[in-house]
Amino acid sequence: MHADPPEGFVPHVRKSPVTDPWEPLYARRLDGIVQIGVRLREAHCNSRGLLHGGVIATLADNAMGLSCGASLPSVQGLVTVSLSVDYAGSARAGQWLQIAPRVLKTRQSMGFADAVVTADGDIIARASATFRLMSAPVKPDR
Repeated sequence: MHADPPEGFVPHVRKSPVTDPWEPLYARRLDGIVQIGVRLREAHCNSRGLLHGGVIATLADNAMGLSCGASLPSVQGLVTVSLSVDYAGSARAGQWLQIAPRVLKTRQSMGFADAVVTADGDIIARASATFRLMSAPVKPDR
């Protein structure tokens, strides 16, 4: 098994309690887009040994949101309004999972993105999302 991430990927600095069990996560910036990648392990898989769809949805949401946020310097945060994932294949532990988003459009208050999700270069899902862009940091509800 090849453990090193592909060229240009560095440890992902945007940590979250949701994704902590999936570390180490990696990120690569290309032309303002934030790609996310991870070497799949048992922690990413369901009881059948296949990559769990929730991992795909979460990491695709993360990559698309970060990419929308990076496209507008005034954005202080964003919130997912809608997320859709179409699953086209499967993956197993040991494979390299990579999310490659594309920002379709950003406006003053909305951002639109899609992403292709691959495992060792084979497409296993596609995702799309809409985000509400915030001009002030998003504060948790109390």
